[in-house]
Amino acid sequence: MGDVKRRDALKLGAGALAGAALGPSSIGAAAAADWTIKPEPGASIRVLRWKRFVQGDEDKWLENTARYTQATGVKVRVDNEGWEDMSPKAAVAANVGSGPDVIVGWMDSPHLYPDKLVDLTALADYLGGKYGGWYDTPRKYATNKGRWIGLPLGASGALLNYRVSWMHEAGFDTMPTDTAGFLKLCQALNKTGHPPGFALSHATGDSETWMHCLLWGFGGKLVDAHNNVAINSPATIEALEYVKELAQTFIPGVLSWSGVSNNNAFLEGKISLTSNGISIYYVAKNDKDPAKNAVAADMDHAPMPIGKLGKPTEMHLLSQAMLFKYSKFPNAAQDYLRFMWEKDQYEPWQQASFGYISHPLKAYADNPLWREDPKYLPFRDCCARMLWNGYDGDLGYSSAATLADWIVVDMFAAVASGQKTAKDAVAEAEKRAERYYKV
Repeated sequence: MGDVKRRDALKLGAGALAGAALGPSSIGAAAAADWTIKPEPGASIRVLRWKRFVQGDEDKWLENTARYTQATGVKVRVDNEGWEDMSPKAAVAANVGSGPDVIVGWMDSPHLYPDKLVDLTALADYLGGKYGGWYDTPRKYATNKGRWIGLPLGASGALLNYRVSWMHEAGFDTMPTDTAGFLKLCQALNKTGHPPGFALSHATGDSETWMHCLLWGFGGKLVDAHNNVAINSPATIEALEYVKELAQTFIPGVLSWSGVSNNNAFLEGKISLTSNGISIYYVAKNDKDPAKNAVAADMDHAPMPIGKLGKPTEMHLLSQAMLFKYSKFPNAAQDYLRFMWEKDQYEPWQQASFGYISHPLKAYADNPLWREDPKYLPFRDCCARMLWNGYDGDLGYSSAATLADWIVVDMFAAVASGQKTAKDAVAEAEKRAERYYKV
């Protein structure tokens, strides 16, 4: 236990520990109200969620679903789609007025069609009151004009995955915590024949997360606090020039990577460093191949580097459930969500997936999972550290649409690949963003 505590301080830093300090014992949350919503007689619901990258996630989710059906008699069908397909599927369901009762999607998608979604305020208040309250950014993602239009499941943390021995070979004892030191590490890794690899493509979760982190870390932002487009700034130019230099250390091919490309490259020993969730470690640790087990033994995780702002500016892929108004059984759907978010189901689900999804409810920081393996620990406080898409402005149609249109990703990719100068890429991003923020 003492070793884990020492690694807490080294790996998480002051900002993360400050977030972790907001544990349930220090939160004066209101006592949970009784849950009074009951399923409709003969209810049957359909749930659509993303496909697993971690087998334990899917297995435990289906096991918990079967337990709910056994306890209530409500039949629940669970379907899965690829990560990139979730947002289009949800948009179609909202527009045509039919489809799954519940869709477990991404980020601020609910803000594209808030009037098509059931108000989940009573459910969110119940869970928040019972489990220490919600972290600020997940709450922000899920609320619109004072009502909850989504229910945060948690965030797939986009943190640094790295090979420890290759970092040492490059001359670094620990992972640098600042952007200047991080660039030097990547340059050294490339020189030793172990290049990093970060997606510069439309790979959901792998590209927009690390790019926004660096954009914000240098002081850049797509919009300001008044929702004025603010991307065209010296800070953005500096971030772009930094990433252009960083990208020179990357393995070839990152401009066309899919959502699994960096996972495979890391497991195959082609790259030494990437941004990803804990799925690489999960696969490496559980695989029957000794070569992958050796990768698990030699890898570790760390928060993203901190830029000039001097504090974490992480973006993580928040997942949240949406209940559509066309559902014939909204009470059953809410009760199912309540059941899946309760401690008896949520904590074992987190444990089965190695904390692949970091919790949005503060009480789950006490999940014993986080003390089982120090390599899990950096993911614990993702929801406490993260900023929201559309920072520093409001969440809504514009923030959701600009993310879906890959504006920030395309800007960085154009400069990193040499297709555009930083000045031209920023000007194009500004014009694209203004189309949405002037609606």
